[in-house]
Amino acid sequence: MTDKVVVSAPESVWGLSAPLLEGPVWVERDAALWFVDIKSHKIHRYDPATGDKASWDAPAQVGFALPAASGGFVAGLQTGLAKFDPADGSFTPLVDPEPDLPGNRLNDGTVDSEGRLWFGTMDDGESAATGTIYRLAADGSCVASAPKVSITNGPAVSPDGKTLYHVDTLGAVVYACDIDAEGALVNRREFVRIAEGEGFPDGPCVDSEGYVWVSLYAGSEVRRYSPAGELVETVPFPVDAITKIAFGGPDLKTVFATTANKHLSAQDKAARPTSGDLFSFRVTVAGLPGTMIRAGA
Repeated sequence: MTDKVVVSAPESVWGLSAPLLEGPVWVERDAALWFVDIKSHKIHRYDPATGDKASWDAPAQVGFALPAASGGFVAGLQTGLAKFDPADGSFTPLVDPEPDLPGNRLNDGTVDSEGRLWFGTMDDGESAATGTIYRLAADGSCVASAPKVSITNGPAVSPDGKTLYHVDTLGAVVYACDIDAEGALVNRREFVRIAEGEGFPDGPCVDSEGYVWVSLYAGSEVRRYSPAGELVETVPFPVDAITKIAFGGPDLKTVFATTANKHLSAQDKAARPTSGDLFSFRVTVAGLPGTMIRAGA
């Protein structure tokens, strides 16, 4: 395993100055990074080879947009999962996992090696313990898979597809769970706990060596942890709120990071002008190849 892998400092590549960027994902079929701005109801696409940028309006707060094998994307809206077609900008509802919790919204997601979508919900007020992790089943239903917390983040899955990591952001804990043969989460245990005053764990991401990268909100850095939960490297940022990273580019060694500025005062925004931008930096260890949703969508 490689410990020190970062070879360049994070730099802003798209000056969005957005309230809450999230959900970066490298989509190999069009060689571009896709991500969202939750509070502005936007889905963004960035092509690092050409510098081309494009944006779409979403009908509600949008926590992620992940590619589907059937074409287009599955978007996680406040109103539930929807099929998103970039060709015409349309959103077609699929399923609402929590019709009895209108104060919740979908926040983060990933696709495992089996083509299954895993995603989280959270209290939009960021206080009530009403969020959980779901799996989109083959029949299009949503299966709850973790205890309730206020703000879920992740999930992320290990290279062998056997371990799922998810985050209780306000609890400052990253959990690891085993994924059993039926797709259930078992043997949930604490993987990493962020010490008080060091920030809050946001979106996790796993590289090809099985190391877990954790973005820190109000922590000004991204951390790389070994599969045993040992901190091996930190990546300092010129902004304080990093929400998630994704590996992309032809070699999957360019890391893209989404950030936020919704918590900053006008004075703080002026002092940290790149807050809410999309960043990138280079590493020597590749990420995992992307997977498209094949179950339930």
